[in-house]
Amino acid sequence: MDKLHAALLIAVVALVTMGLRFLPFLIFGKNRETPPLIAYLGQVLPYAIMGMLVVYCLKDVTPTAAPFGIPEAIGCMVVVLLHVRKRNTLLSIGAGTLCYMLLVQFVF
Repeated sequence: MDKLHAALLIAVVALVTMGLRFLPFLIFGKNRETPPLIAYLGQVLPYAIMGMLVVYCLKDVTPTAAPFGIPEAIGCMVVVLLHVRKRNTLLSIGAGTLCYMLLVQFVF
């Protein structure tokens, strides 16, 4: 890939990304009310995405083979306990991921 092709590719990706970011503001300007369906999706989609991420992360756990899903269970417990205690999604997910990675790398 030559430099011109790479630059054009980056420019197209940047323009499409910017267009997607600006599109909601163009459709739902200041004076227009957000349709009820869009407001509903804004309320329920974050929880649905988190549920999908949990399923995706735990899909390959085999409770019948070592380490029997223990690092995953401990990581999930860290996420839940921190989220209940601190109510900070970034902190709980980050700490749970760090805990899981440390367990996998150094303990199991």
